[in-house]
Amino acid sequence: MQQKLMSKKKPSFPINERFNRYLAKYNRNTMIPVFYDDLLRFSGSIVVYDQHEEDTFWVRCYYSDSERMEIDNSLKKVYTILHSDGSDDSLEFLNIDAIDYCTFGNSKPFRVKVRNILNDSFTYFYVKKADASRVYGLEFEHLLSPHRINFLVYKDTLIEEHIAGIPGDVFIDDHLPTCDNRAQTQIAKQFVKFNERCTVRLLGDMRSYNYVVIPTHDFDHVEYQIRAIDFDQQCFEGDLKVYRPQFFKENYNMVKLVSEKLQESSIEQYRKEERSLLAKRIINTKSRYKELIRCMINDNVSTGDNVKKLRQDLYKYTADMKFKRASTMGQILRTALDFVKRNYEDINMKRLLS
Repeated sequence: MQQKLMSKKKPSFPINERFNRYLAKYNRNTMIPVFYDDLLRFSGSIVVYDQHEEDTFWVRCYYSDSERMEIDNSLKKVYTILHSDGSDDSLEFLNIDAIDYCTFGNSKPFRVKVRNILNDSFTYFYVKKADASRVYGLEFEHLLSPHRINFLVYKDTLIEEHIAGIPGDVFIDDHLPTCDNRAQTQIAKQFVKFNERCTVRLLGDMRSYNYVVIPTHDFDHVEYQIRAIDFDQQCFEGDLKVYRPQFFKENYNMVKLVSEKLQESSIEQYRKEERSLLAKRIINTKSRYKELIRCMINDNVSTGDNVKKLRQDLYKYTADMKFKRASTMGQILRTALDFVKRNYEDINMKRLLS
């Protein structure tokens, strides 16, 4: 385990016109009544602590009376656009319970708690600065992962839905030790598949607090899934290890679990399963995937040094000469996904001819 994998803080990349047209075509680019900068006008804040009285790195924001009403109404409108048809019919039944600001990480997001006053149910959504690499990450997650994700972009503001689950670091500390042998084996399997999915699609920085574990009760047992919640490091870093969650010290207990519960043959089987599923998703979303990858090929979401380093690492990892000819992160990602798709199709063809 290496102590330091990440480089200096990642810069924010603007969304260019071509990518904007793609987002508009697929209903991701929608006019909203409030911007990220509007929420920065809070007049005070207090620290938010967790159930153990530890600092969560979030602060609860307070606004002047003259601004709070306008901001609340705008955020309720954003909620209806994100989750419904954007009409005003349900606004009177919604309340903005809290607006929290995160002081940790690259994106400095706002977390908005929205409550239905008729039944006291609530949910969250996030307001962030729109960064091209993050939006690419969200869209690739939607197309190529087992999960769908809902988000909106307007000018320099990104609205993301909340992804429910137990934060990975909390799960590892508080829940994993109490899981029985069957559950631990299943969690190990899911971590192998998650690790492979992140590596192939070049989603980086999956430290334990950047993904959630989702337990689902099924008859007499609980099934587990692992799902990314932070997409800031889509195709930015040059070190291949950044895209492999197994190399982060925060995931040591998960890696240890894999080594204890799974044999090498099982690990390889689960890796093949995940690559096959990725290939199927690429084939099934062929038109939209091609549009998205073309946008990224013609965009700048990293530095020249990172591009050179990553293509060298991937060439060593796969021995595919096409990586050496890649000049942008988009070309590197396309080559990686084409590599997986081509291998899947070759194996299928051999099976049909045998």
